[in-house]
This record gives sequence, C-alpha cells and structure tokens, in this order.
Amino acid sequence: MKKIVIIGSGIVGISTAYHLAGKADVTVIDRKEEGRATDAAAGIVCPWIAQRRNKAWYALAKGGANYYPQVVKELETEGETETGYKRVGTLALHEETKLDQMMERTMIRREEAPEIGELERLTAEEAQRRFPPLSDEYDALLVTGGARVDGGKFRAALERVAMKRGVTFVNGSARLTGGDTIGVECDGVVYEADEIIIAAGAWLPELLQPLGYTVRVDGEKAQLVHVQLKDTDASDWPVVMPPRRRYLLGFEDGKVVIGSTHEKGKAFDVRPTAIGVHEVLSKGLESAPGLAEAELIETKVGFRPVTPNSIPVLGRVPGAEKLVVANGLGSSGLTVGPFIGKVLSDLVLTGDCEVDLSLYPIEDFIFKA
Repeated sequence: MKKIVIIGSGIVGISTAYHLAGKADVTVIDRKEEGRATDAAAGIVCPWIAQRRNKAWYALAKGGANYYPQVVKELETEGETETGYKRVGTLALHEETKLDQMMERTMIRREEAPEIGELERLTAEEAQRRFPPLSDEYDALLVTGGARVDGGKFRAALERVAMKRGVTFVNGSARLTGGDTIGVECDGVVYEADEIIIAAGAWLPELLQPLGYTVRVDGEKAQLVHVQLKDTDASDWPVVMPPRRRYLLGFEDGKVVIGSTHEKGKAFDVRPTAIGVHEVLSKGLESAPGLAEAELIETKVGFRPVTPNSIPVLGRVPGAEKLVVANGLGSSGLTVGPFIGKVLSDLVLTGDCEVDLSLYPIEDFIFKA
C-alpha cells in the first residue's frame, strides 16, 4: 500500500482521507488551528445561478454540487445520518431584470446539470411564505436542487468513517523537511510518505515558503452571525441568497446563520469585531427584517484561502512532484470539498483524475523565484 500523509483535516483534507481509507496507509496531521474555514462555515450548495463565467471555478463547483448526494448516501450506509447536509432549495432574491437573467442562465446550465431541479419565479409574498422573516422588497427565483450543509457536522461524519476504516490521525504541527527527499516531521517524529497531500487552507504559505516557494494564496477573513428565533423550526426553510454575496440559512431549533464578511488583509485575526458584526447584521436584517428580535447567540470567524484571480490551486507542486496541493477555493470550499477529496484520491492512487488539471495552472501560484 502507498503511504500517504495529509496535512490539514478541513473539508478537503478529511474528504481525501475518507476516499483513500482502506486503499492506502493514510496519516492525517492537523494542529486544529483556530479559524479553520470548515469549522466556521455554513455552506450553500447552489453554484448554478452564479453570474461568474470562470470555467475553472464552475467545473469544480458543478462537480461538487453533483457529487454531494452520492457521498451523503455512502455516509448513511455507514450509519452517519447526521451529516448536516439537506436539500432544501434556494431562494435567490433580486430585482426583476436580474432574476430574468439568472433564470435564463440557470435553465441553460440545467441541460448539463439536471440536479438543478425545478426553477420557479416567486413573488415577494410567496418567498416570505417559504422563509417568513424575509422582507417584501424582492421577488425571488426558487431553485429546488439547492442545498445547505453544516461544515462542522459534515467534516465530523467523514472523519468518523475514515477513522473506522483505519486512517491514523495526529494532533500536531506538521513541517515539511527539505533535502533530496521531501518528508513530513511533526513534534520530533518523521513520517515516511510516498505522497504528501497539503490541504492546509490559508496556512499553505507557512508550509511551503521554508522550501523556497513563493505562494500566492492569502487568507480572507469571514465573520458569520448566528441568531435564534424562539419557538421556530427553520430546518426546512430554503437557503436565501440576497444580492451582493450575502446568505441566510435556517436550521433546527430556529437557528439562522447570516453571512458573511469578505475581509482582505485580516488573515489570522480570530476576533469577532464590532464593524464585522455590524456589517453582517445590517445587511442580513435588510433582507430579513423579521430576524430583528431574534436572539444573538454566536459569531464565528474563519479564513478562506483565496488566490488573486479566484482560480483554485490544484495539482502537483512544480519541482516537488510528491507534494499535491488543493487550495484557493474561497467561499466555495464547502461546495467542492467532498468532490476535491475524491479527485485527489484518484490522482495519487492512479495518476489521473476526472478533472482537467490544465484549468488550474499551479505554477502561477506556487513557484520558486
């Protein structure tokens, strides 16, 4: 069996371990860094309505959305019924012209992605019936194939199955050792590996720079606010996507997640800030004034790994072919994470994968001067 070390156990790292479990000798090393994106995230799985025409991004996002039902079914056969994933539909809010364009774009994409489901234009009043706190300002497009996912719950389900199948987990800070043969050291222990998969999110530069690499990946700070409505079950409410990259997700016990900020230059500052919370709440209440009297219960902070042009980093590191990297997924991490794990697993086991890696020129983001 191949010996594979995975650095990082966020959604990408843990999914890779899950897919490799039983097919390779797998060790996962993670220091459980505060601010890990997966732990903070509440994800929306509905990439099809996005206006972005980035072919590389959409290929992964479409693949990720399509793959979720399959991996959820696999987890359920292992007894994991609390995955945090649920297909509840998506309500996209906008003014009429934008909704017309969105519907046209999504109908075209549905020809190759039937998992999109049904598309229906709703009046503001009809949208309110599905998500009662909403304002009456915007009409909506309902996409029945849209889903939500609790990042922490889904990651935990993958980890339990991976552990059951023999994956070894090490709590500690991994370091890449240089020389003729690159290896992994953690707390004085050297781990042999035929392949090293780096799924370290915003902490990727910290790992590769000591080997002489320039890494064009930064951490983008995200703050999310959790509120709770009394005597309310929001578990079947659709995901809401207002204009300008905002979102609202309902969960059990009346919990609603409002997101999120996109803060450049604030990587690794794990503090919830007054201005961040104000931004999230003001925009959230603008779309859903019915949340004004909800109890404020929590603010979460995470760091999305982003590249300058928002194209993900995927493939083997130039000049260090045993190093495999997946990074730069930004706010799409939860949408594509499980699928990326399958892709990386196939790549290290067979040398090939179902994704066209030429779309993700790793040498543009990881290189030696």
